[in-house]
Amino acid sequence: MRIMAVGSRIFVTSFQLAGVEGIKVELSSEALQHINSLDTASDVGLVLISEDIGKEIRNQLTSIRAKRPIPLIFELPAPGSIKENVDYRALLKQILGV
Repeated sequence: MRIMAVGSRIFVTSFQLAGVEGIKVELSSEALQHINSLDTASDVGLVLISEDIGKEIRNQLTSIRAKRPIPLIFELPAPGSIKENVDYRALLKQILGV
């Protein structure tokens, strides 16, 4: 299975240096289109998305996560971003629909 990085030029280039494929986007809507297209690709197992891009489409990402276990969509902090506390319990409840 392949890993795909989606985000800004710096975010994607960082992962490309480690051998991970990437898609450079400027807007969250572009990222969502690419993630939806990756969702149908059976060989992509993990999608890493820049948190600054993913923040605006978090609800759509949650619904994609709830529908299918693969690919796993994981948001990572963008280079230079401020650390943010995440309520994993609330996130899990939202994904499970509880």
